[in-house]
Amino acid sequence: AVSILLGLHCTRRHADGSMLLCLPQFVASPLCCPSRASILTGKYPHNHHVINNTLEGNCSSTAWQKTQEPKTFPALLQAYAGYQTFFAGKYLNQYGNPDAGGVEHVPLGWDYWVGLERNSRYYNYTLSVNGKPKKHGGNYSEDYLTDVLTNMSLDFLQYKSNYRPFFMMVSTPAPHAPWTPAPQYQDRFKDLKAPRDPNFNVHGKDKHWLIRQAKTPMTNSSIELLDEAYRKRWRTLLSVDDLVEKVVKRLEVRGELDNTYIIFTSDNGYHTGQFSLPLDKRQLYESDIRVPLLIRGPNIKPNQTTGLAVQNVDLGPTILDMAGYNVSKTAMDGMSFLSVLEGSVNSTTWRTDFLVEYEGEGSNVSDPACPLLGPGVSVCFPDCVCEDSFNNTYACVRTVAPSANLQYCEFDDNEVFVEVYNITVDPYQLINLAKTIDQEVLEKMNHRLMMLQSCSGQSCRTPGVYDTRYTFDPHLMFSNRSHRRNRLRRA
Repeated sequence: AVSILLGLHCTRRHADGSMLLCLPQFVASPLCCPSRASILTGKYPHNHHVINNTLEGNCSSTAWQKTQEPKTFPALLQAYAGYQTFFAGKYLNQYGNPDAGGVEHVPLGWDYWVGLERNSRYYNYTLSVNGKPKKHGGNYSEDYLTDVLTNMSLDFLQYKSNYRPFFMMVSTPAPHAPWTPAPQYQDRFKDLKAPRDPNFNVHGKDKHWLIRQAKTPMTNSSIELLDEAYRKRWRTLLSVDDLVEKVVKRLEVRGELDNTYIIFTSDNGYHTGQFSLPLDKRQLYESDIRVPLLIRGPNIKPNQTTGLAVQNVDLGPTILDMAGYNVSKTAMDGMSFLSVLEGSVNSTTWRTDFLVEYEGEGSNVSDPACPLLGPGVSVCFPDCVCEDSFNNTYACVRTVAPSANLQYCEFDDNEVFVEVYNITVDPYQLINLAKTIDQEVLEKMNHRLMMLQSCSGQSCRTPGVYDTRYTFDPHLMFSNRSHRRNRLRRA
């Protein structure tokens, strides 16, 4: 997970006083590159075809550059809404790969480009500054990446044109591994531990085999590792706090704060000990698919929290809507939640469900740390607990409605394993209801899942099972489910 700060300045909207709104947000896929691609395109992975963090998985590939980058929301802001645009930080995990244009490639849509080569680093990295490589070393005052991004963001705000609206996207490495804090913060939070929620260090006995294989209780070394990682993540975020504070103050000094939307979010969640998995993302549970979303801006009432759920595919449509661009002209799967921010929509008219999808990764040879499990697994710890596998491929319908808070998931494996959770009574997802829930509900959710996995644009926003406008035709159900296999890979 990384921190993402988005700023959009609007010339037509005016605000009064301080404003902040918190929303529950879910990701379309709990992995860096597919999720970030969903933010940029407003599309589900089965439509933008980025399935993992590799070049072969379409992460910043030449195919992505040709087919998807021209349609991202920053490209539309720049080309059709007259915005000057600025990007700084981590783009997609394979950005800068020499097999896909190297750091000389500047994605469409950006007037000012500061892109990190490859994945998250804090020191000893290369930035593409408008297509020209700039190497950084290990000196804190000159090279600590979060601070470098802060200074470049402040420079943009200082020297940009005052006659055009602007959009800026700042994507820091924090709190992604390797979790390197700034020197002044390296001793903070010494007594902090990962939350010991009810699903911490318990066996997921009714879950997919990958969860069941985790050793319970975890070894002391695994618990020490995840606690130390948790502390380091918090320490790296202190520099992100500094970044946000400085950007807000610069906007205030320039008299632009009240006309600027500020959005703070992330690309995926992170588990630390849930169901005895030490630390990673990739899983279907709330710890991995939920991320923070805080928004400040014009016409947003102060100090609000809403229960209306949004997804990261909605960020692009919302930002375009804020800029006055007609979102219906796009092929985006998400929908604008500007009306939610401004309080003009309620739970009876808002979307009630959305899709989460993930394609598992594994190795064709046995992992040396875990030879007993054989080939097909990946991200294995020394005590033979693996975080991913080829058949950790799943899709979920996540329902957030006035009458139901439900998760329904199917795995693309030999048994089509199903997991169902009633989040209202079981927020930590301890009890899989797949074998006890009403059969009619299962059929409806299965039908809804198949529809969402093949949706595109407007069809992704049709009424869900718990929407009063929903209609169910059992004749539309498929007799077998093999049509879903490898759907994400299809171009």
